[in-house]
Order: sequence, then structure tokens, then C-alpha cells
Amino acid sequence: MGRPSLDLGDESGAGGRAPAGRGQPAGRQAGYRRYRVELMNYLWLVHRGEVAPQGRADLEDARHAMHAAFSEAQMMASDPVLAELDAMTITLSQAYSRTMRLEEGNPRPGQSFEEMHATLTGVEDQWQAMRGAMRADLGVGPASDGPPAVGP
Repeated sequence: MGRPSLDLGDESGAGGRAPAGRGQPAGRQAGYRRYRVELMNYLWLVHRGEVAPQGRADLEDARHAMHAAFSEAQMMASDPVLAELDAMTITLSQAYSRTMRLEEGNPRPGQSFEEMHATLTGVEDQWQAMRGAMRADLGVGPASDGPPAVGP
């Protein structure tokens, strides 16, 4: 049975330019998304007993890319964006640690496969908040999502 995989497409953000001093928010979000997807893939490999060196390498590559994106953000992102990225970093780091304990056969109470899967699939509200902070920082947040105001 093959490993579950989600196609991320090209989300490097290389085509767009962020305002001066804000870095590449699309690339940042893509790095976090890739790490979350690889964590989910790896969790499934652990659950099925199919962990192989390539699966671990894929996870570690994504993990290092996310940490690089976070390091850049610490220097360039606004405080509201950084707060959301920090919260997501903590969530994903905890999920990584719990997944490794599960792989080792030493999960703590509340860290079963099902609970870990629910954690990784249940970060949608947190993800929306992170994306919203980035969009607001770029001036395309909820206030500017609607039709343009009509003058008198």
C-alpha cells in the first residue's frame, strides 16, 4: 500500500512580491503547510508500520524548511503575523514530538494515532487565523475582500 500524499503544487511564492520588509508570506505559508502534510503522511506510515528512510527524510526536509521559514519570519514579519506563526509552530512541534513517541511505542495518554490524526486535521481554525493575519498584513484582509466602496 502506497503512502498517502497530497499534491501541494508550486506554492513557493516566488512569483509574487511582498511589500518591502515583509518577506514572502506565500512561501512561509507553503512551508508550514508542507510540514503539516508530511507530518500527516508520516503519522500514517507509523500507523501502518511502513516507516522507511525516505518517509523520514521527507518529513525532516519539510521540518527544516518550516524552521527556515519561521526564522525568516522572526526577522521580517509583523507582530500579529509572528504571533500566529509562533502558535502554529508550537502546535506542529508538539505534533512532531508526539508522532515520534508514537513511532517509538511510547505514546503518552491522549497521544494515540486517532488523537494525533484529529490534532493534525483539526488545526483549520488556527490555520485560518494564521492566513488571516498574513492577508491583513498585506492589506488584503477581510475588510478588503468585499466589493469596492462606491463613492457619492
